Amino acid sequence: MGLETEKADVQLFMDDDSYSHHTGIDYDDPEKFAGSSPDRDPNRLNSHLKVDFEDVIAEPVSAHSFDKVWICSHALFEVSKYVIYKFLTVFLAIPLAFAAGILFATLSCLHIWIIMPFVKTCLMVQPSVQTIWKSVTDVVIAPLCTSIGRIFSSVSLQLSHD
Repeated sequence: MGLETEKADVQLFMDDDSYSHHTGIDYDDPEKFAGSSPDRDPNRLNSHLKVDFEDVIAEPVSAHSFDKVWICSHALFEVSKYVIYKFLTVFLAIPLAFAAGILFATLSCLHIWIIMPFVKTCLMVQPSVQTIWKSVTDVVIAPLCTSIGRIFSSVSLQLSHD
């Protein structure tokens, strides 16, 4: 609980020769794929999901846990985030992609074949309805409002305190 007298600093140094760049997939042209992974979020739709350990868990100076607990917590956080994400994507990615495809295909079909023809029909009919509505307003509603206004304009109220 913050009683350590010396701070443990853990660093891992690896040479490029000792680090395996092999992903388990053999490509025909390894130079084409080495060092560059495809950008799976080119439009930055999920840029807000970059969550690191320090973004979630932070200890103020006044409350520190043991250094080994902090290091283990950090390691477990990263490993569990990685493993659980991979596990969930194995079982959910394909069914959810299928459901999203059905949903967006349905919405596209409805938009193309029902909503837009309805909107275009309304826009085609609108000038005629506008002309009829202006006539009804001029013939019925305007004289009615004028008459009601004249009736109430002759009313006067006087308040007296008794």
